[in-house]
Amino acid sequence: MTLSDEKISHLSHVLLKGLMDRNLLELKDEESKVRREIKRSTVSFLKVSEDIDSSVKKKLQSFSRKIVEGSPEWEVLYKKFYKEEAARKGLA
Repeated sequence: MTLSDEKISHLSHVLLKGLMDRNLLELKDEESKVRREIKRSTVSFLKVSEDIDSSVKKKLQSFSRKIVEGSPEWEVLYKKFYKEEAARKGLA
């Protein structure tokens, strides 16, 4: 799922405000710099997630026996392969 720049920007504002309201973060830089880093990290994470999703779907499509997307078997294999690929990419 791709998020628009506006949604990512909104998310960065909400995250920063939530962290500051709960005193979980002490800023040593300007808020705008911290929000930019949150946005950069979010975009990077979403890109890796999309790459993993694509790899997993290709792997499932390569099976000699057709597995219907959305079926219980497909869901189980998708989750299994996604976890494996995420671990390889350092997200698990």
